[in-house]
Amino acid sequence: MTDDAPVGRVRSLVTAPESGAPPERRESVTVHADGVAGDRYRAGDGTFQLDGCAVTLVAAEALDAVRAETGIDVSDGRHRRNVVVEGFGAGMDDLLDATVAVGGALLRPTRRRPPCAHVEELAGAAGLAAALRNRGGLCCDVLEAGDVAVGDRVAIREADPRTTGAEIAARLRERRE
Repeated sequence: MTDDAPVGRVRSLVTAPESGAPPERRESVTVHADGVAGDRYRAGDGTFQLDGCAVTLVAAEALDAVRAETGIDVSDGRHRRNVVVEGFGAGMDDLLDATVAVGGALLRPTRRRPPCAHVEELAGAAGLAAALRNRGGLCCDVLEAGDVAVGDRVAIREADPRTTGAEIAARLRERRE
């Protein structure tokens, strides 16, 4: 991890036991290789099973911005993402393809998780999908299982390959100069 890499915290944790079930906020969860204990996707019951994610992250800053811009408050978990993290900005693009320590688990965010009309329908909040566009969170693979609790540290353990490659190239250029 580089010295200037951002460090954040877990603000909240959310699971839903089955497809369409109301979200449940948790103080702690166990992340397994195939998903979050107690969550619909780990149980094989998520609505978008073919496009499911083992773990989903969303930025607390994105949810705060949605509330400020639209008045829609989904801090109760109606955003339907598993881990709300703060400290990485609303888009969290710096986390894509990086190795990220989230509490006792090690995750790799692989792609954006855009919002859909289904999340808006379940949340009962017209305009939520549009408000979350480009800040709906990230899908993650689980590299190491572990426990995660509200307040746990979130840190980039290893930058994504593009960033790492750029840093190496910059150091090599400096040596030549």
